[in-house]
Amino acid sequence: MSAKRAPAAPPQLPGFSYVQVLGSGGFADVYLYEQALPRRRVAVKVLLAEKMTSGAVEQFQAEANVMAMLSTHPAIVTIYQAGVADDGRSYLVMEYCSKPNLQVRARSAPISVAEALRVGIQVAAAVETAHRAGILHRDIKPANILVTEYNRPALTDFGIATTADGRDPSAGMSIPWSPPESFADNPEFTVQSDVWALGATVFNLLAGRSPFEVPGGRNGGADLIRRIESEPLARLERPDAPASLFQVLERSMAKRPVDRFESAVAFARALQKVQIELAHSVTPIDILDDAPPVEEQEEDGELTRVRGIVSIDPHTAPAAGPTWERSALAAGFGTGPDAAVQRDTSGWAPGGAPADTGADATVLRPPTAIPPAAPVTSEVDEGTMLRAPQRTAATPAATGPAPATDTTAPPARSRKGLWIGLIAAAVVAVVVVGAVLVASALAPPAEVADPQETATTAPEPQDPVADFIAAPEKSDNTIRGGKVIFRWVNPDPQEGDTYVWQRVRLDGGEAAAENVAETSVVVPLDGDTQVCIDVSVRRENGATSDATRLCASS
Repeated sequence: MSAKRAPAAPPQLPGFSYVQVLGSGGFADVYLYEQALPRRRVAVKVLLAEKMTSGAVEQFQAEANVMAMLSTHPAIVTIYQAGVADDGRSYLVMEYCSKPNLQVRARSAPISVAEALRVGIQVAAAVETAHRAGILHRDIKPANILVTEYNRPALTDFGIATTADGRDPSAGMSIPWSPPESFADNPEFTVQSDVWALGATVFNLLAGRSPFEVPGGRNGGADLIRRIESEPLARLERPDAPASLFQVLERSMAKRPVDRFESAVAFARALQKVQIELAHSVTPIDILDDAPPVEEQEEDGELTRVRGIVSIDPHTAPAAGPTWERSALAAGFGTGPDAAVQRDTSGWAPGGAPADTGADATVLRPPTAIPPAAPVTSEVDEGTMLRAPQRTAATPAATGPAPATDTTAPPARSRKGLWIGLIAAAVVAVVVVGAVLVASALAPPAEVADPQETATTAPEPQDPVADFIAAPEKSDNTIRGGKVIFRWVNPDPQEGDTYVWQRVRLDGGEAAAENVAETSVVVPLDGDTQVCIDVSVRRENGATSDATRLCASS
């Protein structure tokens, strides 16, 4: 590893106390601060002083504005505030995600198919939200997907984001997750460019490497670009990954943009179909809706309408009858590969409001009131139920003149005949009842089984911290012979515990993560004045703790 610059000194920010360095890149440093009010830990991204040119400052401010506009989405890192420090450096205060990012996770241990599908759908929803706001991310990759305290993915780093119709030959996309068109002489960036990166990211989570990286082979920039442009996607070497999942990833990373999914939400729906095939819980697609506010609606089933958020939940299947429109995944996936709904031919939603007729709209309509006396036929015409014509006593069978009516009254029945009929019916009833009683008396008594006691087990109380894994605690470090010996303490050692550690690269890149059994590791200085590592406890079942950062300065 070549020598890298040391992080700049953290700025003094009113209301914030500096804690430690989190990382460094080519344009900015990221620090951990503690905010005084409200008290919480935050990540602060600070632009480097030597990068304080007009263009860099504008780009930094654009990133702040883009993330602030989108950060209400549950899968996008939240932005708290932005400003300029006393020393003139621009800074951005963000949500602090202490858990290892998905690049570290994927390198250290395999990620299950279920989690990869869930993360792919949630991040795709975030990307779709950005696209609907006219923003391309252009740098989607596992390292830019952080993990919140609630184990939800959070997309970050909109530093090179641009408008959806923008073209920028100097784009800073990362080669392993970039589409072929980004390497052209006149690169074009479209929605399908981000779809490629989404597919490459999910592939990385499943394979533990980028899609065109060859284990043990040459993986330089030129080698990766050649494979991305000309070679087919290597198959996933996982028996638990179905062929349908590989087909989704293969389509998302087609060489030609026109052959890919037309949108991020279409990619998410394809992953939902795989979840259904595997009988997994289906992850909802949350999309920020920029339509005018509407009246709040009551909860119905599993779908809760949140103002400003369109939640596409294929598990929601209203029980009110066939006049409901269902999402494509809950009703045979509609009539096309990416159809979201089966719409009423009227094109109008309840209350007279025009329904969204876009390709990605998902609509749930309340049932049409049907009079109970009107039976419904089995014929359906595009969501409109056809009713059979009803014939009642007041409805003539056909049009035309009414037939002649005989007004002659029938002759009155004889009272004598009526009494004879009633007496005969009573005699028959007495005979039948007597026969039943005699048969019951002669039948042997039925054996009655002894009642069995049903054992009931009281539910065990839930331990809310049973799955918590304590992070490693710092110990002493030793610098000797151009190397640093980092040591740490496992506060809650369990049988089978190991430790995942990763060197923090000062250029903002990702170093390979390693798994060790000891509570120490030797790291070469390589000419750096400061060396930092992140270390986590890893249980035998694959679960990991939060990372603890250890630093040493020569």
